[in-house]
Amino acid sequence: MRDAVIVEAVRTPVGKGRPGGALADVHPVDLLAHSLRELIERTGVDPALIDDVIGGVVSQVGEQGGNITRRATLAAGFPDSVPATSIDRQCGSSQQAVHFAAQGVISGAYDIAIAAGVESMSRVPMGASVAGAADIDGVALAERYPEGLIDQGYSAELIAARWGITREQMDGFAISSHDKADAATRAGAFDAELAPLAGLTHDEGIRTGSTLEKLATLQPAFYNERMAERFPQIGWNVTAASASQISDGSAAIMVMTSDMAAKLGLTPLARVHSFAVAGADPLYMLTAVMPATEKVLARAGLSISDIDNFEVSEAFAPVVLAWAKETGADLSRVNVRGGAIALGHPLGASGARLMTTLVHTLKDTGGRYGLQTMCEGGGMANATILERL
Repeated sequence: MRDAVIVEAVRTPVGKGRPGGALADVHPVDLLAHSLRELIERTGVDPALIDDVIGGVVSQVGEQGGNITRRATLAAGFPDSVPATSIDRQCGSSQQAVHFAAQGVISGAYDIAIAAGVESMSRVPMGASVAGAADIDGVALAERYPEGLIDQGYSAELIAARWGITREQMDGFAISSHDKADAATRAGAFDAELAPLAGLTHDEGIRTGSTLEKLATLQPAFYNERMAERFPQIGWNVTAASASQISDGSAAIMVMTSDMAAKLGLTPLARVHSFAVAGADPLYMLTAVMPATEKVLARAGLSISDIDNFEVSEAFAPVVLAWAKETGADLSRVNVRGGAIALGHPLGASGARLMTTLVHTLKDTGGRYGLQTMCEGGGMANATILERL
């Protein structure tokens, strides 16, 4: 029976996604090409053997439009014969790329595939792909949701209200994310996964020295009078500190069968054990991580207590805290090297970034199973279980 193993996973440091950010002058094609090139250099695999490159990118417009993954593959020096495609499952785009790569390898459609992701939010702002559209929903969707769908910030507030998550808990979680990321950086825990670029050798958004008292002075990030009338249960406690950072970055992961790895003399880091996708109420769109986690655990024949390390996307602090309440997961095993609140969230790259960190964390700590899940716009989530080899 064919399997799918990860033989290498690399990423750029994550830069602040704004003018003046460390990676803001790097064209997104070059940003992705850097991780692809580094992946080939580290594995020594002849790029002509790659059957496909699958790249996640959310804002597929402007510099990130026109199938950026193909352009980045060529920019990385791959032969013309290597195809590539770009996919969008919102924040989970490059985690979905890993699923597609693994499915292709297991099915026999591929022998070797690369899953990757990129987002330059400093150059292609979030929402740019729908900017100028008078109506992105059409008639039937508007009839199904006559009061209208909502942005993710409001969804995060609804989650905090439903699961009883306080401002202090959110702020404390945010501080912890930065503290863990800072400790991991200082200890060199990220060194093996990082491919420095444009003089950036570490994740740019990590902050130290925050306190609950300092964060308590921040204003709500999403307060809206009309939404306050529609959702009176919202406490308006999510701030910029308890939300993920706008960022630039890329990541790339090589997937192949274990037989191919042996043939090429490569040692697999992990097996893609199980994967799942799930949907949820689009008003509470960030809660799909809960059914996705349940689904992938059932598919794997594992329980939450079997998982040694979790990577759960820190789109907003209440997402992770509500997920932990619902699943019973041990928060001490979650995002042990920090998450998107500290490291940043380059949308299309984040799925591969989290998986790169998870692979290396399992390797360093000796854990057997790792579970990654990401909330996604529109009320979806990916979940993946890796097994260290």
